[in-house]
Amino acid sequence: MRIQLSDRFDYKKLLIFVLPSIVMMVFTNVYTVVDGLFVSNFAGKEAVAAINRIFPLIIIMGSLGFMLGAGGSALISKTLGEGDRERANAYFSLLVYVTLGIGIFIAVVGQFAVPSVARLLGATGKTYDYCVLYGRWLLAGQPFFILQNIFQSFFVTAEKPRLGLAVTVLAGVTNMALDALFVAGLKWGLTGAAAATVASQVIGGAFPIIYFACRNNSLLRLTTTKFYGRALARSFMNGSSEFLSNVSASVVTVLYNFQLDKYAGGDTGVAAYGIIMYVVIVFYAFFMGYAVGSAPLIGYNYGADNKAELKNLFKKGLVITTVFGVLMTASAEALAYPLCKMFVSYDADLLAMTLNGYRIYSIAFLITGYGVFGSSLFTALNNGAVSALISFLRTLVYQLVAVTVIPLWLGLNGIWASIIFSEFASAVTAAVFIIIYRKKYGYC
Repeated sequence: MRIQLSDRFDYKKLLIFVLPSIVMMVFTNVYTVVDGLFVSNFAGKEAVAAINRIFPLIIIMGSLGFMLGAGGSALISKTLGEGDRERANAYFSLLVYVTLGIGIFIAVVGQFAVPSVARLLGATGKTYDYCVLYGRWLLAGQPFFILQNIFQSFFVTAEKPRLGLAVTVLAGVTNMALDALFVAGLKWGLTGAAAATVASQVIGGAFPIIYFACRNNSLLRLTTTKFYGRALARSFMNGSSEFLSNVSASVVTVLYNFQLDKYAGGDTGVAAYGIIMYVVIVFYAFFMGYAVGSAPLIGYNYGADNKAELKNLFKKGLVITTVFGVLMTASAEALAYPLCKMFVSYDADLLAMTLNGYRIYSIAFLITGYGVFGSSLFTALNNGAVSALISFLRTLVYQLVAVTVIPLWLGLNGIWASIIFSEFASAVTAAVFIIIYRKKYGYC
């Protein structure tokens, strides 16, 4: 059964439609976790600490793909809802070509920037060497990584979420298989993990280019295009929340690392935080996957001025977000020990620190989804300013304040607990904006 953007959605149909996006996001993060497992168990905690120190740079660069994917998807969905498929394809093509150009530029410039950035982020000795090694490998793969990110949104808009999932699974299986070969089998250490990741990104970025360039039965196809300055600017604006979210998360990671250097003794605390992030991103992926999967539906119905379906999608989105929050928190707490032990069975002190931090951090899942859903809602409604503000406050301002102030009272536990306070503030902020704009957009 083919589900279309114009359909009326009950819970079953909505979950079926967004499921590939959820699985895609989960699987994308699962193979990142597998990377962490191999690195931690075969290369040691210095390698884990190095990845956690340099990864903010990689995420900031890759977030350009999320920005153009989310923002462009919102614009293209709205254009399709207005019935102008030819223009939608022109916008789509322009965004893909611009993204590819940005990726190539980053790959070249990044090679020269990595050593300085590694020092700036506090890396020294062996950890510094690992940072430079890993950073250069992953920056070389940036054109494909950014394309992989942008196509995660465009596959859903093209009514091909299952194909998007298949590409993600293929890339992920490649990554995991090569991790086993390069890291565990050939003992290439961090070099092997980096090579495996880049190989998977090549698959994830190149296949969609080939698919959309050829004749296909989706709503989108790569064509010749021209420069649409306003459309490009609007895509940047619409997706600015996703960009700010990733950039802010990277900045916050840097601050967490500095705080952990202070409260937890350097690389041990940084490694613990890195391991916690490896685990929790899988749970975050459920919220992000739902946001990516449902946004084109909201954008399409906004473009078609179908307020009845907007109300339907909004109500169901809140219910699903609430259920996900309860399930994610319960699952995270129940699986805390086995998940953490998979990474650090070789170091009892590191395991104890990681387990304690993870159990505190996971409480935030109860409320995480509301901020994510609120920001995604306004992106889909082509209100990039509000979406960006929610994201900016959620991922940067509230977390910076929390991770700076709360440890003054609670010490190391305050670092782990800061996410709870910031997510609560984010949920309240999203609720305020939803109430303010409810009459303008008619979603409730």
